[in-house]
Amino acid sequence: MKKLITLLFLLVSFFASSQTVDTAAVEKEVDSLFTLADKLWQGGRPEEALPIVKNIQKLIETNLGKENQKYVRCLMVLGNCNAMMSQLDSGEQFLLEAKVRSVKLLGKENKFHAACLLNLGNVYLAMGRYEASVLNYHEALPIWEKVLGKKKYYATCLYNLSNVHLLLGRYEDAELLLLEAKDIQEKVLGKENLEYARTLYNLASLYEETGRYDAAELLLSTVKGIKENTLGKENPEYANTLGTLANLYAKTGRYEDAEPLHLTAKDIQENALGKEHHQYALALQNLGALYLEMGNYEKAEPVLRSAIAIWEKTVGKEHQDYASSLDNLGAVYVNMGRYKAAEPLLLEAKAIRGKALGKENYEYALGLYNLVNFYEVTEQFDSAEIILLEASAIQKSLLSNSASYLSNQELFSMSSLFAKDLNQHFSFPQIRAGRNSKIPAACFDNSLFYKGFLLTTANQIRHLAISDTTSAKQYELLISYHRLLAQHYALPIAERDSTTIADLEVKANSKEKELTRTVAGFGEAQQQVTWQEVQQKLKAGEAVIELVHYNYYSPKPTDSTMYAALVLRPGDTAPHFIPLFEEKSLDSLLQTQGDRKADYVSNLYSLAERGARPLGDPQKTLYEMLWKPLEKSLPPAPSQGEGDKLTIYFSPSGLLHRLNIGAIPISDEETLADRYRLVELGSTRQLVVPSEVKIANQDAMLFGGIQYEMDSTAISQANIDFTPETITASRGELSFSYSDSTLRGDTWKYLKWTDKEVMALEPILKSGGIQATTRRGYAATEEAFKAIGKGNPSPRILHVATHGFFFPDPKTAVSGERVRSELSEPVFKISDHPMIRSGLILAGGNHAWQTGKPIKPDMEDGILTAYEISQMNLSNTELVVLSACETGLGDIEGNEGVYGLQRAFKIAGAKYLIMSLWQVPDYQTQELMTTFYKRWLADKMTIPDAFRSAQKEMREKYQIPYLWAGFVLVE
Repeated sequence: MKKLITLLFLLVSFFASSQTVDTAAVEKEVDSLFTLADKLWQGGRPEEALPIVKNIQKLIETNLGKENQKYVRCLMVLGNCNAMMSQLDSGEQFLLEAKVRSVKLLGKENKFHAACLLNLGNVYLAMGRYEASVLNYHEALPIWEKVLGKKKYYATCLYNLSNVHLLLGRYEDAELLLLEAKDIQEKVLGKENLEYARTLYNLASLYEETGRYDAAELLLSTVKGIKENTLGKENPEYANTLGTLANLYAKTGRYEDAEPLHLTAKDIQENALGKEHHQYALALQNLGALYLEMGNYEKAEPVLRSAIAIWEKTVGKEHQDYASSLDNLGAVYVNMGRYKAAEPLLLEAKAIRGKALGKENYEYALGLYNLVNFYEVTEQFDSAEIILLEASAIQKSLLSNSASYLSNQELFSMSSLFAKDLNQHFSFPQIRAGRNSKIPAACFDNSLFYKGFLLTTANQIRHLAISDTTSAKQYELLISYHRLLAQHYALPIAERDSTTIADLEVKANSKEKELTRTVAGFGEAQQQVTWQEVQQKLKAGEAVIELVHYNYYSPKPTDSTMYAALVLRPGDTAPHFIPLFEEKSLDSLLQTQGDRKADYVSNLYSLAERGARPLGDPQKTLYEMLWKPLEKSLPPAPSQGEGDKLTIYFSPSGLLHRLNIGAIPISDEETLADRYRLVELGSTRQLVVPSEVKIANQDAMLFGGIQYEMDSTAISQANIDFTPETITASRGELSFSYSDSTLRGDTWKYLKWTDKEVMALEPILKSGGIQATTRRGYAATEEAFKAIGKGNPSPRILHVATHGFFFPDPKTAVSGERVRSELSEPVFKISDHPMIRSGLILAGGNHAWQTGKPIKPDMEDGILTAYEISQMNLSNTELVVLSACETGLGDIEGNEGVYGLQRAFKIAGAKYLIMSLWQVPDYQTQELMTTFYKRWLADKMTIPDAFRSAQKEMREKYQIPYLWAGFVLVE
């Protein structure tokens, strides 16, 4: 290579010194050198290609000038080489110059311009500047189509664009792009092409990520077949595909199917590369990890020992791959009871990772939990606690930093992975019962951090940052800095560029300070909270309860999900950890198969006589399970007066989101709401960082008396003031099946009391100084709803009296039921996205509910999903009242709470939400609502006190919980 470069310099000097330039000879030599350079950089060797391309550049500049196509090509190759070597800024500059020159020479509709756009999109994708990446891909697509047709490069552009959507968690968009790319490649390249196979591979990854394992398996099997035919069964890339398919099988518990694939992959790597190659060691590592997961420790040990020996020879004893095999072998020995052999391996793995990766690294943090398990099994609890606290601090730091650059889906995946480790944290106080420990305090801090983390931090940061064009651009830059930093931090310490990292850290810190300074609320959204800060906000006669649920480790994982309370009072030296009950005790009450109607509610909120229970039945009442165990840790109430009740700020968890805790009876005459002033929060961190709403006007928007049957003329007339620019983006064609009921829930029949409700509210609001706009009948359109907060501040009050819906997760169905459902049910009802399976019905919604599409392509369908609501701006809305059925329900997603309408309106920026837990009766609902507004606006109560007062009045009037306890207020 050095000789080649020397010859190139001589060649350039020769052409430069020649009196007469032989243009044809120069062009021929340039083309020859381009062929060599292209082969190198496209083969993954950009560092070797770069000096050749620089000499091509000098040759062209000296002899041909810059105003020609070959110079444009040279700039593009320089850009690609720099980008591949992580010199992204330089790569961008070369490509931007190539873009300008290509347009000047040939206009915008040429393949050079399209290629520049495509490559710039790739650079911006690597930089984390996703919106810029998308813009370039979209600009390139029509040029490729016009110049070369919908062929190879058009499909490549679709494929790359799908990668952006995958990273942003936009799975539906990514899937459509991949499917289109697949169809084009199938026609143009055929089904035996490697590019086609790689598109199928990405599609399989998407399906695996979204839990569609059967579809992912089918595609991976096809990829396997293509690579088998094109590369042969002895190719290492083919072996890697087998390993990916095996990992999918392991993920779904199909260990017997995974094992032979891993064995075959191991044999291929051995035959192709030999037993001293790192790819062979990796195959052994994967096989050993599978045996560890299967509990087949006798098989796992020799495989992992072999991998360790190869790693030692190939990468050395200070490499993270060597540490991973040590760690797995140590875990094997722990499970075999060979503790003396396990400890040195686990400690060595920890030390290697700390040195090679740094202690802020994701892999280092995850590796600590095998050591925690060892210390717990051997009852070295003090050592276990130290490691647990270290792991917790690292994981929170990683997740907190990631909030400023990961997509919502990526954050959810990362948060869910870390949340699994929280099981050991929350289980630890039970294992160490009665012993002094720092873990309860750490558990409280973890609950403050993780509970609703994506909602309270990541989404709020984004929402604030994109509040205007200037801050949106600055935020995009901040994201790109953090993405690049994350890539550098993921490298081993020896491979990191300290100068680049320091420069990026300075830029990120500066940009973050700028946003904090210029965007109101940006700094508060990033603030992390400790239990001491929460305690400082408590007054005498107040207490905080963070409720948590977790899989119980004892110290190994069990099949039990436990609930506990973390209680904090003024003056406490640490929070109190109080175990409560096992989930199956509550599950039998909450997970009913039928509708959530009167019999369900009566059973849930009753005090059944003990003598009426089956002999030996250990089931307790809700009060006995949930509240009685923690009462002894609560401070006494100041007095017996209504205004002097003990105030309890509480945050529910898991299935407790489906309870009205204040309605839980203590006796036949008293509920928890009678004894305490209960304030439900998404997280008690809100006491330190409250959700603030800037009330821009004293107005209200009311929806009620809605006509659900389609009248296209009436709806078109109602929408005359709404253009596509005044509403948020439409969902497109999404469908449901028709369902029927007689309450404000599953039948989309006219609800006469909703009309009376909103009409009765108008004078109450007016007397309270609130100007109300009411949309009734066919005027209550989806277009009208989506126009809220667009161009003008959102109303102070948003009241929606209509049908609501929530469908449970289809993945909870057994396999056969799911297959039958997917064949017979519409897409929306069985969507994997929980925010699409819940929503509200607006004017004309019955047509789409039954047909699966709007009556006209340019109209909304009248079915407003939680996902669509989450895209709105309701940052000026103090109160949202969802006077509809089951609007408080949704999927329970780990520590993130309820994924449904509640989450949607919180993401949109609303402060208070009033929602329902079951199919509420129409007449009593309008009674409750009018009473609440009178208490709030006429009697000048606070929103929480007005709601409690209204519900108490309804209870005294009707007594049956079904008629008064269906609604909850959440701040």
